[in-house]
Amino acid sequence: MPRKIILDCDPGHDDAIAMLLAHGNPDVELVAVTTVVGNQTLEKVTRNALSVARIANITGVPFAAGCPRPLVREVETAPDIHGESGIDGPVMPEPALELDERHAVDLIIDTVMSHEPGEITLVPTAGLTNIALAVRKEPRIAERVREVVLMGGGYHQGNWSPVAEFNIKIDPEAAHIVFNERWPVTMVGLDLTHQALATPEVVERIAKVGTGPAKFVNELLDFFGAMYLEAQGFAHPPVHDPCAVAYVIDPRVMTVRKAPVDIELTGTLTLGMTVADFRAPAPADCRTQVAVDLDHQRFWNLVVDALERIGEVTV
Repeated sequence: MPRKIILDCDPGHDDAIAMLLAHGNPDVELVAVTTVVGNQTLEKVTRNALSVARIANITGVPFAAGCPRPLVREVETAPDIHGESGIDGPVMPEPALELDERHAVDLIIDTVMSHEPGEITLVPTAGLTNIALAVRKEPRIAERVREVVLMGGGYHQGNWSPVAEFNIKIDPEAAHIVFNERWPVTMVGLDLTHQALATPEVVERIAKVGTGPAKFVNELLDFFGAMYLEAQGFAHPPVHDPCAVAYVIDPRVMTVRKAPVDIELTGTLTLGMTVADFRAPAPADCRTQVAVDLDHQRFWNLVVDALERIGEVTV
């Protein structure tokens, strides 16, 4: 049976690819898409999510907008990576889907509570505000969610500060809630996603798919690559968010290591740092693990296969 996932995102170039991977792979079922402020404002990322749905012909899946700001902090966005629209580069079509009337937090709660325990996996690829509020509003979801597989953090690397990754840094209080809940958490952080490089060989493979959605992905990578080269010096852009979806599809795509992880909330220089404790074997009751090594070929095989399965779509 396909793994049922809720994708909580802030599209975002790599979030868009994560949506396409989740939609195109038969081993996961995308049961809801929720949006949260992050790469751009809530209004912009929500429109982007709906536009990607049209590009990929995602229908019959509820989309809901969530939190427009972090729990405590002021809004931070990332126009230096994603542009003013959140997905600069491609021409984004007008959305065809209507938003679900529910707040994203309520859609998450309703979806988890309406399924059997262990059926729903949460895949956040943005700040964790929606997820934190959902488990605070309805604590019972912590025991019903199969696991949380999130893109965020890094046990040795940061990008929004020397030691903190963007998704965690923009709402560290929410991250603290999520990492300290009773559900299992897999952190797919920068240590892993910086291995998911869209090399020229990858771009060529995607181009050979020859469909509109595949062309869209390469347009994403063109802009994303130029911005990453300028902002962070990457010769080829790392594609973060699809890695979390890929792990749910096929855990063999990466190796993981169990370790206690917590979030720094008070450090002057280390706010938002995901502190992983590797000093000893993880205790038996450890609920957190971190992604370590990526099978690059297996990962991109999943992305290309999803694009081939989506096929041509008339926008």
